[in-house]
Amino acid sequence: MSSSQASALPIGVFDSGVGGLTVLNAIREHLPSENLIYLGDTARVPYGTKSAVSVTRYAEQAAKALIERKIKLLVIACNTASAVAVEPLQKLYPQLKVMGVVGPGADASCEATRNNKIGVIATEGTVSNEAYQNAILQRLPDASVVAQPCSLFVALAEEGWHEGDLVKQIVAKCLSPLLSDSQANIDTLVLGCTHFPALKNVIAEVVGPDVALVDSAETTAMAVKRSLAEAELLNDVSQQSGVVEFLVTDSPSRFARVAVNFFNEPIVPAEIQQIDIQHFRVPT
Repeated sequence: MSSSQASALPIGVFDSGVGGLTVLNAIREHLPSENLIYLGDTARVPYGTKSAVSVTRYAEQAAKALIERKIKLLVIACNTASAVAVEPLQKLYPQLKVMGVVGPGADASCEATRNNKIGVIATEGTVSNEAYQNAILQRLPDASVVAQPCSLFVALAEEGWHEGDLVKQIVAKCLSPLLSDSQANIDTLVLGCTHFPALKNVIAEVVGPDVALVDSAETTAMAVKRSLAEAELLNDVSQQSGVVEFLVTDSPSRFARVAVNFFNEPIVPAEIQQIDIQHFRVPT
């Protein structure tokens, strides 16, 4: 395969459902010439309530489905799967760069903080497995990290409740334990769920200008761009937009309906392919 053919291969992105579309959206904005394949494992969403063993198996099956379509880089656009599956997948496919959302988010939070006091908001599953806490402390051992589950934000994002007084009140109520903790005194807040960038404007209003927000979708997109540039795999075709392909494991129509709250472009249900990934066998 020539270098130009390799560069034209798509980036594979998978998530348990629709939240990873915020990552896809950010990649699309930073790398408009790249071809993309998005796989939403909507038949088994949410991953946050599943065991690490199950999530790793799901991630392996999703990765296999994307790799069979020939991709040049794999992005795990799910915080729960990123926490447990990046290393196993990288071992399974050493020839392919595998990236999650946790590492780039942790990197950005360590760069943004001024007082080494960092807050993380995520789903209950991501908070309890301490993926962000551990990743931040590995990079910045002197940091103080406080995590707050905000699972209700997922429902708000999926229903399209992204603004307004009621949404602001709900967000303020959910964030109050974190923001009222004088000992925490955070100056940086990680949006540790791919649904949360949809509420970024309201969250910014609630936390105020003195707290820097770290968008894990945005930071992952920038990390993807750096990785492709280093590997000389950027599909840098001027004046040409890349193609986006959508795969789901359950109802395309529901996916398309909810997707409008996360993706900047309309998605037509008829153009979404429903596939079964549970039959995929992973290498041993």
